[in-house]
Amino acid sequence: MPADPAARDRRRAELRDFLRTRRARLTPADVGMPDGGRRRTPGLRREEVAVLAGVGVSWYTWLEQGRDIKVSEDVLDAICRALRLDGAEREHLYLLAGLNPPRTAAGPAAPVTPEARRLLDAWSPLPAYIRERHWNLIAINDAAREVFGYGETDHNCLVTFFTSMRYRAQQMHWAAAAPEVVGRFRADAARYPDDPEFARIAADLVAVSAEFAELWDRHEVSANAQAIKSVGHPEAGEMVFEATVLPLQERSGQELVLYNPRPGTGTRERLERLTARRGLAAAS
Repeated sequence: MPADPAARDRRRAELRDFLRTRRARLTPADVGMPDGGRRRTPGLRREEVAVLAGVGVSWYTWLEQGRDIKVSEDVLDAICRALRLDGAEREHLYLLAGLNPPRTAAGPAAPVTPEARRLLDAWSPLPAYIRERHWNLIAINDAAREVFGYGETDHNCLVTFFTSMRYRAQQMHWAAAAPEVVGRFRADAARYPDDPEFARIAADLVAVSAEFAELWDRHEVSANAQAIKSVGHPEAGEMVFEATVLPLQERSGQELVLYNPRPGTGTRERLERLTARRGLAAAS
C-alpha cells in the first residue's frame, strides 16, 4: 500500500528543516574548515556539509530538499558526523529519511541517577525497582524485597524467578506467569542482537532449570509492559499488584518497574499493616 502523500510531504518538509537548522548552528571553525568569506546566512553551506560527509553536492542538496532519493545507513551516518548530531538527533534523522533507526549498542549499565533513587524511596511503601536491559536489578526499594521475596543475593529478575525458592514460594500464579516472563525476556533480547549477554543468561538458566529450558525452546515472545502480580506473603497474606514498566529515557536500557495495589483486593490494607510492622513507611 503506498504511503499517504500528505504524510510523506510532511516528513520531507521536516527533513528539509531539520537539516537546514543543523547546518545553521555550526560554523566552519567548528568543523575545522576555513571561513570562506562573507555568508548570506549563518552556518555551514550545503557544499561544505557534502565535502565533510563525502557525498556529492547535488545529492546532498536533493536530500535537504526532500526529494525522493535513495539513502543508506552509511551515508546518513556520515552526515550525522558532519553535522555533529547526538544520539537523539541521529535517530530523528533516520526516521525522517524513512529508515529504521540504528539499534542501540550494548554497553555497561549507566549508574542510577539520584532522581531515580529518590523516586524509588518516595514510592515506598509500594514496591518498585530499576532493572537494566539484561533484567539485572540495579536499584530496588525495601518494599520490593519484603513483598516479593528478593534476597540480598538476587541480582537478576529472570534468574531469581526460576531459581529462588523463596521468591517462587510467594508467587501465587508462578506457573501461569512463567511463559509471559520468558516471552518478554526473549523480546527484549531481540532488540540487542549483537549483545551476547542475553544468550549467556539464557544458556546458564537452561543448564539449571528444566522449566526455563522448556519455555525458552518454544521461541514465544511477548511485549506486554503491564502485568498482574499476585503474591502470598507469609505474614500479610494474598496481595495483588498491577505492574507498570516505564523506560528511563536518560538511561538507555533501564526500566522503572512500579507496583500499585489492585483495587478491590484488600491489598493496600494488608500492605499498610505489613509496612507498619516492618517500618517500611514512605520516606518523608
